[in-house]
Amino acid sequence: MDTVALAAGLRLAMGRIVRRLRQAHAVGDVSLSEVSVLARLARGGPDSPGSLAELERVRPQAMASTLAGLEQRGLVSRAPDAADGRRAIVSLTDQGRTMLEQRRSESVSRLAHALDECTPRERQALQDVLPLLDRLAERL
Repeated sequence: MDTVALAAGLRLAMGRIVRRLRQAHAVGDVSLSEVSVLARLARGGPDSPGSLAELERVRPQAMASTLAGLEQRGLVSRAPDAADGRRAIVSLTDQGRTMLEQRRSESVSRLAHALDECTPRERQALQDVLPLLDRLAERL
């Protein structure tokens, strides 16, 4: 099997899916990188900007910009670290949690509608490949 051709095909298909989901959201809505940070905070709890930058594999300056936008919209809040007052800890606000759930719901609904057009066998094939796609995402 040609792994370069497979990689190109995966990149194209996943890119199209992400673009289509992104197009469904309103202009001015949170970006994919912002959603990723919100989702990470929802899963892992409060964290420092430096740790978030490392986990998201972005520069600290890029994370600072992302967090500033999220904080300005009331989706995250910052507080001094109780153990080290020089550090900040970022937390998801109730408004951020609500927005994240609404956004997920819209995307999931849109994907579910598209999956309804697949055969049961096709849906099972997609279900079977999910763990592999997750592992692949962690390696990138």
